Amino acid sequence: MSSINLTSAPVAPTPPLAAFKKVHIVSLGCPKNLVDSEIMLGQMMKDGYVVTDDAADAETIVVNTCGFIETAKQESIDKILEMSNLKQTGKAKTVVVAGCLTQRYKDDLVEGLPEADLFIGSGEFQNISKILKARDEGSTEKKFFALPTYLQQEDTPRTNSGPAYRAYLKISEGCMKRCAFCAIPKIRGNLQSRTLKSIVNEAKLLVAGGVREVNVISHDFTDYGWDLRRKDAAALERPEEFLRQIADVKGLDWIRMLYLYPDGISDEMIEIIKTRPNIVKYFDMPLQHASNRVLKSMNRKMTREIIENRLAKIREEIPDAVIRTQFIVGFPGETEEDFQELMSFVEQQRFDRVGCFMYSPEENTAGGKMDGQIDEDTKQRRHDELMELQIEISKEKHQAFVGRVIPVLVEGLSEETELLLQGRMSQQAPEIDGVVLINDGTAKPGEIVNVMITEAHDYDLVGHIVG
Repeated sequence: MSSINLTSAPVAPTPPLAAFKKVHIVSLGCPKNLVDSEIMLGQMMKDGYVVTDDAADAETIVVNTCGFIETAKQESIDKILEMSNLKQTGKAKTVVVAGCLTQRYKDDLVEGLPEADLFIGSGEFQNISKILKARDEGSTEKKFFALPTYLQQEDTPRTNSGPAYRAYLKISEGCMKRCAFCAIPKIRGNLQSRTLKSIVNEAKLLVAGGVREVNVISHDFTDYGWDLRRKDAAALERPEEFLRQIADVKGLDWIRMLYLYPDGISDEMIEIIKTRPNIVKYFDMPLQHASNRVLKSMNRKMTREIIENRLAKIREEIPDAVIRTQFIVGFPGETEEDFQELMSFVEQQRFDRVGCFMYSPEENTAGGKMDGQIDEDTKQRRHDELMELQIEISKEKHQAFVGRVIPVLVEGLSEETELLLQGRMSQQAPEIDGVVLINDGTAKPGEIVNVMITEAHDYDLVGHIVG
């Protein structure tokens, strides 16, 4: 969860209607949701709204919600209630609820949260300025829902809320897969890919604004363009062509792909990533499990054998590639034997990064209706055992960096102490991986410097600037 900070963002001319109106946005959930928040901000700033980091000082508060799993839903509801209280204790007059939770529960949310004033679904968020204007002019309509078919273009107003040197680049919306544990297709709809021209043009605009690092996001990068190619077999939109064209954008030093399903990773894709120096050798592969029985139950279109084949190919071609993955423990019907197979798989593969989630039953998903639901104590035990194993692997992986000099993108002062600088090597994705702490040397945020690594911890590295 983050409150968007735009203290360095350009201020648009202020039309009379929105004069002196302050807005505060809380963006919850994934980076894809964050891009939607940035589009809402871009629209509002274009119409003259001024961003404030202090929610108590805002007249309009937007909570862009996540509705993926139970803990995320509860976080969203708690934040909506917290922000709504500012109508009594702060300056707030309007609380807007947007995002996935709104799209998923529609009328139920409107009725259950009378504290909020406007409810905007994931097919209408781009119209937030028009909706607020109508409210200012006396409209009493509270809910705005449409099919989630909105797809941004390169000229869509968007304000980058992150550091000026990095940004997320969303290449598609929705998902063509139907995993048994996931409600995303019901919330975000089927796969819709942006045109390659639109994406590349946006990347060039981001570079013109100072961006050096882009993190490419979608629900599955390897599905990119499938919908467009189905309509037109000659369409250029495919992952491999995207990689070639995005790597040709001058000024992009680091290009990182997130969410690559292994069954879609082609040999050609691996070769392009291997040979293009500005494409980070980082594979974010959400595997979810290693047991073929559980994978089939999850409706994953892959097997352990396919996964192992792709992992072997990546490591053969790119020995220094970093592989990050996520697993789900406690999926309905997962036996102790299945879990031990997963543990053995993690021990064998020795991934660089691992995230682990305890299965959360979701309404209107196949998994939520299955027999054999696992009790919470068993889920927690399996989660803890897997993460204990991974911590030991991570220590070993990090220890191998000690004594090496690596390029590090400096992000500013450390979050822990102002006595240290903080940055990331290319093998560390923002906000989900660890950092490099710099204890000697000076550099400005956005600079890429060479750092000698001298210490390794569970998740972070420590070193000093050289050369």
